[in-house]
Amino acid sequence: MSIFSRFSTMIKSNINDLISRAEDPEKMLNQIIVDMRDQLAKAKREVAGAIADERKLKRQLDEATKQMKAWERRAVLAVQEGRDDMAKQALVRHEEQAEHVAAFERSWQAQKEETEKLKASLRQLHEKIEEAKRKRNLLIAKQKRAQAQKRIHETMSGLSDTSAFEAFNRMAEKIEEDERRNLAQAEVNEALTGDTMEKEWLRLESGSTETDLDDKLIALKAKMGLLPAGASEEPKQLEAGSAAGGDGEAEAPRAAPIRDAELLEEFEKLERQGGHGG
Repeated sequence: MSIFSRFSTMIKSNINDLISRAEDPEKMLNQIIVDMRDQLAKAKREVAGAIADERKLKRQLDEATKQMKAWERRAVLAVQEGRDDMAKQALVRHEEQAEHVAAFERSWQAQKEETEKLKASLRQLHEKIEEAKRKRNLLIAKQKRAQAQKRIHETMSGLSDTSAFEAFNRMAEKIEEDERRNLAQAEVNEALTGDTMEKEWLRLESGSTETDLDDKLIALKAKMGLLPAGASEEPKQLEAGSAAGGDGEAEAPRAAPIRDAELLEEFEKLERQGGHGG
């Protein structure tokens, strides 16, 4: 397993652990960023170690190449000195170093390729962490908006519950019913006990009504000719005569005003006379 595979596994494990705990999303995102940074630091150390190994192989390659060239120069020098035996030994060592150079070359090339891949992956990982840091604020804002919407939905759900309104309406009906009962009780009490002042006013009003009826009855009888001529005007004529007596003569005594009872008595006499004449 490569170092980045281990790194990815550790990141996923930490994230899954945070999500399973269902902690505060903002704190969870911040913690994930912290974990990413920690793992990125470890990955950097791993990559640094790979780079160090690649450079070590390069130094070994350079050393083997140097030794190979040295034995080649020695072989040339032995040939120049007429020492073919030494030249053969130098060529044997040259061949051995050439094999070492080839082995180091293959190892170094492979390590170099892996190191370049690791460095590229490390740069990508760094960019992803920076992108995650930039998205963190957006995710936190979305999460807060989701919480606000949830509270709104919960509030609306609470408003849809009519139990409180029904209780309010029942209380209002009870208060109105109590008011109607109190008014009815007051009416009953008034009917039983009576109001003396109110009765007095009713008596006075009924008396004035009776007088009005008497006046109407006399006017009707006069219109029908059942009263003596001028009977209804006599009080006015007496008053007019007394007002005209201003020539020094003795003022005639005022006649008492004709009352309704006297008119009724006169009316009955006329009726009796009319009956005898018939």
